[in-house]
Amino acid sequence: MDAHAEIARAIDNYRDKVVALSHEIHEHPELKFEEHFASDLLSRAATEMGLEVERKVGGLKTAFRAEFGGKGPVVAILAEYDALPNGHSCGHNLIAGAALSAVAGLKSIAGKLPGRVVFLGTPAEEGGGGKIILIENGALRGVDAAMMAHPTDAEFCTMPALATQHLKLTFHGHGAHASLAPWDGSSALAAVIQTFQSVDAMRLHMRDGSRIHGIITDGGQAVNIIPERTECLFLARAKSSKYAKEIGARVIRCAEAAAMATGTRLEHLVEGGYKNLINNLSIAHRYAAHSETLGTISREAPENTPTGSTDMGDVSHVMPAIHPSFAISKHGEGNCHEDAFVAHADSKRGYDAMIRVAKAMAMTAYDLLAEPELMASAKKEFEARKES
Repeated sequence: MDAHAEIARAIDNYRDKVVALSHEIHEHPELKFEEHFASDLLSRAATEMGLEVERKVGGLKTAFRAEFGGKGPVVAILAEYDALPNGHSCGHNLIAGAALSAVAGLKSIAGKLPGRVVFLGTPAEEGGGGKIILIENGALRGVDAAMMAHPTDAEFCTMPALATQHLKLTFHGHGAHASLAPWDGSSALAAVIQTFQSVDAMRLHMRDGSRIHGIITDGGQAVNIIPERTECLFLARAKSSKYAKEIGARVIRCAEAAAMATGTRLEHLVEGGYKNLINNLSIAHRYAAHSETLGTISREAPENTPTGSTDMGDVSHVMPAIHPSFAISKHGEGNCHEDAFVAHADSKRGYDAMIRVAKAMAMTAYDLLAEPELMASAKKEFEARKES
């Protein structure tokens, strides 16, 4: 039996356990940086495989790392497991299950691996930038290539994820009785509203594929008081980090103008962001080839495919990486972050796709270790395409 067949058989044998584990994570959704249940569950599962698991990696309470194999190149398989306020509406329980299954498949031939595999638990993808913190603190040092896969309503071997910049805007006005003496006040709420109106007017002039969206997190303290403090958040997205920062700067100018017009004072904070994802086609095409042998076509995502953002983009700027998407729902039945997607992430179709994707990832990881020319091609492509 060849290595690919052994990997696939081991993943099939592990199916019942990993489906139960993924379901448990789904039933216990945890927000960014608070994924204690999921982290413990995955770490115990890895320990039961015979892996030595390091906890609290990179200074993050819910991150973990395990490594196994022989001498040679190193490939990392990344797991995500945080949820959103409406539950696992991004399907990270399936991401965790696919990563764990892929590791189980590779662990079954650990003695034959011509290199090493890292199983890395990465918290807080949903706005926390866990992978960025792990990169900065050395959790991916020595790794040659990385991969993970994400559920959506489409099957692609690449993902055109956008760069982001997070902005927090706080306006300080002057409170006054809203009926008795409104002329004595300056409305911080008016400043927020004016900012949103100006940002909406700005959209016409943004480059194709860019996005800007925001929410008001504090609109005032009482309806009969001129609001003296308000706060809002914006998220700018673009095809490059440079342009995301340009959009963010324009949002700040809109807010400055609103503050001037309303007689309020602005405080702004840039809270970081994610980089765009550089899809390594050398690895993605090998993943697609394995996906096809498993019965599913996984093509490159067409240009301008609607997309989101991920801190896997930051990983792709430091090493060759892939982030394919796999379909767990039909188009129009609900997609990431929608309430309907919570059910898709705990469905037979979802778990069947999770197992299939685990096989394709594990086989691709094995090829990167066993075929020096594939790893060399991935690294050459990375050096040619990486951005500052």
